[in-house]
Amino acid sequence: MEGIETKRLIILAVLAIALIGMAGAANYMYEKTSVKGVGYKNVEAIISTQTGFSGAKLVEKESGSGNVITEKTELEAERQLDRQMKGLYWHECQYPTGLPPMDYINFTKEAEFEYMPVSYQTGTYDQKWIEKLCVQNYRIGAVLTEMYTHAEHLQKTTEVKTRLYGFCPLCGEEHTDEYGEYWRTLPTACCTGVLEANLNSNVIGVAHIGWISRDPLADAQLKGRHAEYGRSVEDLTGVFSIEKFIQLWGNSTCGAISVDWLPCV
Repeated sequence: MEGIETKRLIILAVLAIALIGMAGAANYMYEKTSVKGVGYKNVEAIISTQTGFSGAKLVEKESGSGNVITEKTELEAERQLDRQMKGLYWHECQYPTGLPPMDYINFTKEAEFEYMPVSYQTGTYDQKWIEKLCVQNYRIGAVLTEMYTHAEHLQKTTEVKTRLYGFCPLCGEEHTDEYGEYWRTLPTACCTGVLEANLNSNVIGVAHIGWISRDPLADAQLKGRHAEYGRSVEDLTGVFSIEKFIQLWGNSTCGAISVDWLPCV
């Protein structure tokens, strides 16, 4: 009996540690950086507000050798712990203003790079600049990709915002909970999420910019695939100046949260 009791205590202790670890996870993430110099640079950032195929995701990869004339990056993200909160009447349609539950990622970057090989005692670094950014919003089925490769010169300003509002699979339905209290989920007309981007760049090299809008729910008529409603892909090789504004909304009630269309450069 003592052995069984000891095992129970050990199991309870392990569970307690696991719960403490979950509760102590960083649910708000913020980073601000500024870099100048000459040499080789390699950066990778991965952000996910929820596990699996849900929430918002951001992946950024940057590397190259030469002159970092300027680089200023600001990244902010927050994940909500209760993804299935249901709103009372006074919560109705307030999610577009920023009230919880809401996952979001804000990303801004201003950078200018010039390629050249550099050599140090530790070795020689010879790589043209690579800049890759991918942002996904699984709530509304939207994804954005901005990528530059083989860049001899790259000057860019990127601002991306994505939001997830009111996750409620039973939107528009009413019910009484186990305590007898009357609840109503978000109306179906409420905003479900947004992904917006403002891109401005000058590049000598290869550029790829694209976005896709797909139905978040799989369609049985498409053999379990997700219906695609929109797609835009642009590939450029050479010397180009690019300006692009992208706005993907869950519906037409998302409100005035657009990114600045005239950013500082």
